[in-house]
Amino acid sequence: MKTLAHISDLHFGRIDPRVVEGLLADLTARRPDLIVISGDLVQRAKVSHFRQARAFLQRLPFPYLVVPGNHDIPVYNVVRRFLNPLGNYKRYISKDLSPFHIDSEIAVLGINTARSVIMDFSEGRMNKAQIRRVREVFCEVPNTVFKVLFTHHPFLPPPDAPNTKLVGRAKMALPALETCGVDLLLAGHLHRAYSGDIMTHHTQVARSILVAQASTATSTRLRNEANAYNLITIAPPRVTFEVRSWEGAAFTGGLVSVWRKDGQRWALEMQDTGFRPVSGAA
Repeated sequence: MKTLAHISDLHFGRIDPRVVEGLLADLTARRPDLIVISGDLVQRAKVSHFRQARAFLQRLPFPYLVVPGNHDIPVYNVVRRFLNPLGNYKRYISKDLSPFHIDSEIAVLGINTARSVIMDFSEGRMNKAQIRRVREVFCEVPNTVFKVLFTHHPFLPPPDAPNTKLVGRAKMALPALETCGVDLLLAGHLHRAYSGDIMTHHTQVARSILVAQASTATSTRLRNEANAYNLITIAPPRVTFEVRSWEGAAFTGGLVSVWRKDGQRWALEMQDTGFRPVSGAA
């Protein structure tokens, strides 16, 4: 069994210090095996913002992997935006834009979907080289190992907003994810927490892939949701998603979703904080 803490959209430069301290305390208490950070560490890609983000990362008591988000690229400094968009990110956070962790139970790969040369710079996409990396990494990993891909931009829209813009070239990337047996996709960007099966939206996919989206962990840029992060327990054939939300004094357990794999399909087995069975669930 492995436990991942999935945090996203920290937005240092526009954070609530109490929430930051609460997040560190809760992560320390939960003791995840690995922390996955899916982008937007800062608000405006300023040096001062990145220094704050680095100080936070240095306080994390457990190993972590991180990729950038669109806010980690300058908006107003046009020269830096096009000539060295991730210069400050690489200097203060990480030079590795595609980090990878593997052990006997899990394999976790990050892909940078943030782009500086794009019509709407809030959007993101994958390129052909990144899709090849997904194949090269995950197709070499045995299917007995649980495979996780994390990006900043989402592959699955919220249940109530099916027209939400997804990561560019998602349809091109999905065959690689399917062929190489990726089990779980993690992302942020939308500041909304939800989970589901990729097949509910991408009907061309014949193999289930779980998705977990994270809300903003520490920012004041809330979108009708509390600050939150995902605590994910991987114990095949089950995966449990717990949304841990800020309640004003501490992070506490919220919605819990338990998924069980049967053959090539994931089924929602239980949902809610009381682990009440979903009507008609297997």
